[in-house]
Amino acid sequence: MLHWDASVMMPAGAGDSRAEELATLAMLGHRELTDPALARLLEAGLAEQEGLDPWRRANLREMAERRRHAVALPDDLVEARSRAASAAEMAWRQARADDDFALLAPHLDRVLGLTREAAAAKAAVLGLAPYDALVAEYEPDVDSAAIDRLFDQLAARLPALLERVEERQSREGEVAALAAVPVEAQRVLGRRLIAALGFDSERGRLDDSLHPFTGGHAGDVRLTARYAEGDFTDGIMAVLHECGHALYEQGLPADWRGQPVGQARGMMLHESQSLFVEMQLARGRPFLGYLAGLLPDVFPTGSAPRPKDLVRHVQRVSRGFIRVEADELTYPFHVMLRTRLERAMLAGDLVVGDLPGVWRDGMRDLLGVVPPDDRQGVLQDIHWPDGAFGYFPTYTLGALAAAQLYRAADAALPDLDRQIADGDFAALIGWCRANVHAHGSRLTGPELLQAATGAPLSADAFLDHVERRYLG
Repeated sequence: MLHWDASVMMPAGAGDSRAEELATLAMLGHRELTDPALARLLEAGLAEQEGLDPWRRANLREMAERRRHAVALPDDLVEARSRAASAAEMAWRQARADDDFALLAPHLDRVLGLTREAAAAKAAVLGLAPYDALVAEYEPDVDSAAIDRLFDQLAARLPALLERVEERQSREGEVAALAAVPVEAQRVLGRRLIAALGFDSERGRLDDSLHPFTGGHAGDVRLTARYAEGDFTDGIMAVLHECGHALYEQGLPADWRGQPVGQARGMMLHESQSLFVEMQLARGRPFLGYLAGLLPDVFPTGSAPRPKDLVRHVQRVSRGFIRVEADELTYPFHVMLRTRLERAMLAGDLVVGDLPGVWRDGMRDLLGVVPPDDRQGVLQDIHWPDGAFGYFPTYTLGALAAAQLYRAADAALPDLDRQIADGDFAALIGWCRANVHAHGSRLTGPELLQAATGAPLSADAFLDHVERRYLG
């Protein structure tokens, strides 16, 4: 909640005080996890787990794994990382507003140094490579070898697919620009959409922030978005993305709230739920037909787009600069770039001062576009200032998992497209509740995907999906 407040409501001058509060809480929580008394209790529990049910065994497994991560780091490093990330986040806000990477650079360099220290310490304890030790903080079930294998599959097919889609869209002609929509009208529409999807506003709320995110916990889920009058779909798709995260949190098993097994297993599954809603559902024709029916109440009189024009606009593939505004075909390229750069920084092969230029070169190589400034380049994301190295791969892992899950849901639910077009999402979200949300961390990510889809994680369903949607 302190992180949420810092992004949504905290006065600008309170940054130093908030950094102190967060660092203190991080240190106290770390001391609890590393207390030798907890080690003795866990050892006793693990020794007697044979007679426990699957939920309790999984709970012990999750507790032990959290402790393994915690004991690798000394208290002062945990506190220093929190303090450095808070300072870097405040510097990032100013640097992004001013388009001045130099304001962020020394803070990011400090965060990177502490992250390297933490990665080395965790690698020694967990028996992993340093980058894998960071990935495991966010996704415990996939390592860099698996990431490379999946990314290689995407890299082998996506460039040719992208060119074919661009050729087709070029033949179809330009897409008409949408009329401007006041931001307040977009906020109203966003609240209406998340309510239709099943978000419980008695246990959460939607607000504005500089970078969209979801925070809080299952009993009080906070989601945020940002809006622009020029293209209402950017803000609404951000709302729907975060709604997917929020529905996952609200659907976690209530009987295990407050226990590790009652929480989300990892960020691959979390991102799968946000992209399930935003990409698989909300960018499809049935949902866009439903959305088009709501727009006369939102747009100035007579300016609402027709359903087919809305479909062409939302499904337009474009090589852009901004990750959170990217279509699903170009989005993986953004993640591949960030993954490549953070691995190079962690290994010491890329210094912070060279990051803007290397970023521009990477965008040119992968997508053929060069950001005109750092605000649309290296300064667009909050993750590295916040210390979240190893997080970025989970976005594309989540996209692959979302495609598999949506295909399984579509096969299991008769007449799904008609229900969606009518604004009836109960069956689809209910399928997610039963097959993903309700399991919490009882199953690992691979176990859950196998149970829900009948197959391990791969790029196949995603590649088939984008070819069918954009070339079918």
